[in-house]
Amino acid sequence: MTDGVLIVDKPAGWTSHDVVARCRKALGQRRVGHAGTLDPDATGVLVVGVGRVTRLLRFAGALSKSYEGDLVLGVATSTLDASGEVTGTWDMSGVSAEAVTAAAVRLTGDILQVPPMVSAVQVGGRRLHQLARQGVEVERQARPVTVHWFRLWPLTDGPAPAPVYRFEVECSSGTYVRSLAADLGADLGGGAHLRRLRRTAVGPFTLDRAVPLDDVGPDAVLAPAEAVSFLEAVVVDGSEADDVRHGRPLADRAGLGSPGPWAVHTPSGRLLAVYEAGGSGALRAAVVLDPA
Repeated sequence: MTDGVLIVDKPAGWTSHDVVARCRKALGQRRVGHAGTLDPDATGVLVVGVGRVTRLLRFAGALSKSYEGDLVLGVATSTLDASGEVTGTWDMSGVSAEAVTAAAVRLTGDILQVPPMVSAVQVGGRRLHQLARQGVEVERQARPVTVHWFRLWPLTDGPAPAPVYRFEVECSSGTYVRSLAADLGADLGGGAHLRRLRRTAVGPFTLDRAVPLDDVGPDAVLAPAEAVSFLEAVVVDGSEADDVRHGRPLADRAGLGSPGPWAVHTPSGRLLAVYEAGGSGALRAAVVLDPA
């Protein structure tokens, strides 16, 4: 069985589940999963765990994401992107680039965001996108998210009254970029939707490290340690390495630079486990990857 992580450049028209199924077939094993769903029309970075590394995907899933794409002002759709039906139009040809920038600033920082009806959020035991396909719309609770930065600049290929803006955004996990686009349009007195969306990074996993789906194979799988390379490392050997393989607590590490979690390695760089802060200053096992 292969254990490791794949950084895949997801093509348009594929669901994240489709990508996982393709990776299973290419690698000849069932234990494959992904960290952070991408919409079918979106492209870009999808972090895929293989074998025991699927247990580490929650750490990558919590990372900030970066995107770039196109936003159309003056047209709202049922799905908040180009795949939906038009639900409203406004003449927003007179909206200045400065006004768009100011609206983006108002949507930057810690904000509350209502999940779209086409999301996988569950309400009453049903996923919102399932309800949306039945024509049902329900009230959704706004959720706190963080937009680290949101930059836009006008393109020339958007005929009035629907100007098009290219954008780049970095945001916390759980942020819906399509909702960000719709909220920006509403803030400017009209509507907006996404015309194109590409994820350029999940934390340190960037497009320049991603492989096309057709190139997925054993040679593309990175070592398990790469899956948590963004965590501070704790190095153990001897009896401590044996304790880690059995999932036993580790004594407090004075001087650690982060509040955890931590990637626990052997001196040779082999990933043994991920530990989190425990009681009385000790470190406790969250995931043991290399058990005794």
